[in-house]
Formats: sequence, structure tokens, C-alpha cells
Amino acid sequence: MQEPTLLLGQEPLTLESITQVARDYRSVRPGPESIAAMDRSRAVVDAIVSGGAKAPAVYGVNTGFGAMAEVRISPDQIVALQQNLVRSHCVGVGEDLEEEATRAMMLLRAAVLSRGQSGARTRVCEFLCEMLEHRIHPCIPRRGSVGASGDLAPLAHLALGMIGEGPVRYRGERMLGAEALKLAGLQPLELQAKEGLTLLNGTQHMTAVGALGLHDAITTCLAADIAGAMSLEALQGTVRAFDSRVVGARAQPGQQVVAKRLRALLDDSEIAASHHGCGKVQDPYSLRCMPQVHGATADVLDSCRRVLEQEANSTTDNPLVFPDDNLPFGGELISGGNFHGQPVAHALDFAAIGVAELANISERRIEQLVNPALSSGLPAFLIEDSGLNSGFMIAQVTAAALVSENKVYCHPASVDSIPSSAGREDHVSMGAHAALKFAQVQDQVRTVLAIELMAAAQGIDLRAPHKPGKKLRKAHELIREHVPFLERDRVLCEDFSKVRTLIDNGSLIEAVFGETA
Repeated sequence: MQEPTLLLGQEPLTLESITQVARDYRSVRPGPESIAAMDRSRAVVDAIVSGGAKAPAVYGVNTGFGAMAEVRISPDQIVALQQNLVRSHCVGVGEDLEEEATRAMMLLRAAVLSRGQSGARTRVCEFLCEMLEHRIHPCIPRRGSVGASGDLAPLAHLALGMIGEGPVRYRGERMLGAEALKLAGLQPLELQAKEGLTLLNGTQHMTAVGALGLHDAITTCLAADIAGAMSLEALQGTVRAFDSRVVGARAQPGQQVVAKRLRALLDDSEIAASHHGCGKVQDPYSLRCMPQVHGATADVLDSCRRVLEQEANSTTDNPLVFPDDNLPFGGELISGGNFHGQPVAHALDFAAIGVAELANISERRIEQLVNPALSSGLPAFLIEDSGLNSGFMIAQVTAAALVSENKVYCHPASVDSIPSSAGREDHVSMGAHAALKFAQVQDQVRTVLAIELMAAAQGIDLRAPHKPGKKLRKAHELIREHVPFLERDRVLCEDFSKVRTLIDNGSLIEAVFGETA
């Protein structure tokens, strides 16, 4: 069922509401309080513009930009200044962002304007909402931002679509912005004083990509718990290490939540009952320490969620408008640095490291499953007549390759900086890099988990007639609906994709956890 219209200014943005607008086309528009706030701040900008030489020099309103901040711009050139700013900053390169990331950017930019500290006309915020409604999505190259003064190049490409220049996608079809706007019954936006700068300064590229990736990573954690529990069953491991008394002795909330989930997944297991009293004392770390490792990732993502949702509900452009009837021109504009992406960059670097660990430990469990010296009696590489058949031998190699590649991506982007704009912008966050590589890591982690789910399902079949816990039986049955048991060698890459789809479309989580996920 379609969610009700999201009213900017009346409820805080969350990962869920961002995702609803980005992926499910939830409608959005400014609420009445936001409209009043935008009108009031715009009056301050208009007063300064009409004040001419008597008005103070205000960055980006009646001055140049960056290293040219001291160059005064005459009133008759102010509109041209904003148009030129957008055009000159459209220097992004590489493939276009996905539609969902573009929509998230548009929503987040509209949300900034709606807070009434940017000084843009209400029409600018409404225009972004109308473009979202008509599914007009500017083509935004994914690379070119260093994360301060915000995501300048990506946001410039967004603004270029608003003024009818540059390419957009209209309901999936690529065309010129002016053509798409005409088809939707909209006139290109003519930017007024400060509005070009307002649209370009901010962290919406990194926050949009990061928010969607983080939303997915939270689901990935659930998939990792399912995969790990299935591997434990296939390897005849024990639930004993997940005892509430053990995990409760350490005050880390994530591990306690994960342990509780694993206990539920492994409940009523025939496989566990079949090897009770086998004499094995301890499982390897990749099984025994799942609450500690998976739980640490969950805690990291929870912390990152707080940072990104705070950012989504912040004003991140420059300068900011503070209306005050007691001041000349009805208020003042103050230059600051809220566009600097350091908080988001740190969070997304950490998120990449956290989610990568899910694949690191998953690959070790795959090794436990395929290695006959470790797998508690399973056939080598999980297939009968190994030698003639290679089974899951090279599937583990693929998982290892992805895990090693992720280690490269997990080098933190936020420790880097490079000066720009003739030294005026001398320290930057690299937050856009952090967001893009986090998205890449998150994507590859899900593929590793898909491989583990396949291998674990094979191992569980090999433990027949004994069955796993009731919840895991549902996961196993779902996998078998799409991927058959491996009796002899076949091409596995298509099977990986099928199981990966079960993670991506939510059917695996729904089958196991239902509405309680």
C-alpha cells in the first residue's frame, strides 16, 4: 500500500522514508510550516539584493564563489551569476547514478530547502517535489565530488536538470531536460539570487548513496545470521555458545540481539539432537563468535544510522539565513561550513568496514563447509564422488576473491584530503568516495552470503534425514524452490544470482522472520 504524502518539515526523515521516496515513489511536498519558513528567509535575501551597494557583501549572493569570494557582483548580474555557477560546476564524470540514488538526492535537497535557512524561494523546493512526482530524474555522474564544499559537481548536475539544461531520464527514457519538463507540463526553473549556490552546497550525494546502502546493510545483517545459522547446522555445531548468560556477561547490545536471533533460528533442530554428546568441546570462531562479530557490525550500522539521519535532517548549505526583524534587512546571512562532509565520510567508512566483516566471517564458514578436514564428516567440497566433481571448490574461491577485493575498498576515504579552489577549500572530506565504496562493499557482501547460503543448504541436505531448526527449514525450502541440490558439477554462477535475489527482494527474510524482522 502506498504511504501517505511525506510532508517536509512535519516529520523527520528516516532511512525508511528516504527509501520509500527513492524506490517506491512516495509523494513528497513541503508542509505549511516549511512554506512559511522559506518565505521568511527568502525575504531577507531579497532585501539584501535590493539594497544594492548599501547591502553587506554576502557570499554567493552579491559576490563571486570560492577564491573569488571578495569579488562584488552588481544587482543586474545576480541571476546570470547563479546560472553560470550551475553550468560551470557540471564537471562530473563516470556512469550516472542509479535512479533511486538520484531520487534520494532530490528528496534530501528539497528537505534542506524546506527548513527555511537556505534563502531559496518556496518554488524551488516545490519544483524538486514536482520533478519527483513526474519522475523526471537528472542524469548525475557518480564521480567528481571531494565532499566539500559539499557534493558540488553531482548537485550541479541535479540543478542543471531543474533549469532545463542537460540530460534527464523521464519515466526511464533519456532526453533533454527542457523536453522532459515540457512533457510534464513544467517550465524550467529560472534561478534567482543565491538559489544556484543553495542547490550546489550540501552533502546530499554522499548522504543519499549512503542512506540507501545503509538501509540495505541492515537487511544484510539478517541474511548473515540466517546463513551463519544454516552453516552451523550443516557443520554440526552447537548453540551453547549463544547462551544468554554468556553473551549477557558482555555489555555489547549487538551481540546480545544476534545471539537471541541465532537461538531462535536453531531452536528445535533435529540435526543438533542427532549429535548431542558427540564429545566436541568448541566450534571454530567463525561459528562460535557469530554473535560477537555479527553483533559488532549491527552496532556499527546503528551508530551510522544515527549520523546519516541527523544529516538528512540538517541544513548543509552556505551561507545560512537567520531571519530577525530587529536586524537591518530583516536578518543576516552567515558563512560557515555545514557543507563539509566529514561526519558522513567517517560514518560511511566505518559502515563499509563493519559490513565487510560479514563477508570475511562468511567466507571462513564456507571454507569449513568445503574442507573435509574441518567439515565433521561432510564429503569433500560438499559433493559425492569428489575428484570427478569439484562441487563447491571454486565457489569458495569466488567468495575469497570478493572478500579480498572488499579489503581494498575498506581503506578509509576520510583520512585523505586534497586542496582545491586556489587553496580556499584546503581540506575536504572525500565523503562521496566513502559512500560509493560502501555501496560496492555492501553489494559484494550479499553475493558472498548467497554463496554461503547455497553451500549451507547443500550441507543440510547431506545431513538428511535429520532437519535443521524450524525457521531454518523455511530458508532451506525457499532456496530449494529456486536452486536444486548439487548432485554433479554444473554452472553455479546463475544459482548464485538466484539466491542473491532472495536476499535482495526480501523473500528470504520474510520466509524466516515474517513481520518480526
